[in-house]
Amino acid sequence: MCVYCGSSSGLDPRFAVAATDLGRELATRGVGLVYGGGRIGLMGLVADGVLDNGGHVHGVIPEHLVRAETAHVGLDHLDVVGSMHERKARMDELSTGFIVLPGGFGTLDEVFEILTWNQLGLIAKPVVFYNVADYFTLLMTALDHMIDSGFVREKFRPMLRLATTSREAVDIATGPAPAVEGKLSDLDVTSKRSAL
Repeated sequence: MCVYCGSSSGLDPRFAVAATDLGRELATRGVGLVYGGGRIGLMGLVADGVLDNGGHVHGVIPEHLVRAETAHVGLDHLDVVGSMHERKARMDELSTGFIVLPGGFGTLDEVFEILTWNQLGLIAKPVVFYNVADYFTLLMTALDHMIDSGFVREKFRPMLRLATTSREAVDIATGPAPAVEGKLSDLDVTSKRSAL
């Protein structure tokens, strides 16, 4: 299971509690963690939550962020890759679903790429926003506005799912991706992936 989240812990202590709780939930249910490989912020807390409860953690971090995000040295496996693009592709390759905890630009970049790949039909993997302390409520309002304004098709609205507990987040992310009728275009998957 891939978890996207901040390399900061944020200002609300509920964010840190939720990250640790999510790690514990993954471990106790036997679900391995794939994440960005850092040991600080929510990234480190979710990884430690898994490790402290006997779970498996696979980190993926670009070489230029090894020092900046202080790579976690206690993981079961750490891939050091050449770029952010490689990081995102590798995390997708290793994961069957995605949980999004609070984070900043990088977190949104990661999840929006996965939502786009789902939209294009390149993958069919569940995505859930873990809405700790209503962190993603306004984002969901903005995304609904994009749909209502005709920039995202209504049929993709089921891809935008929220959870309010770690248990619910893991339930959604380990379940099936929402069914979407038809595809965004008639291009075959090979052509679409190469276009990205």
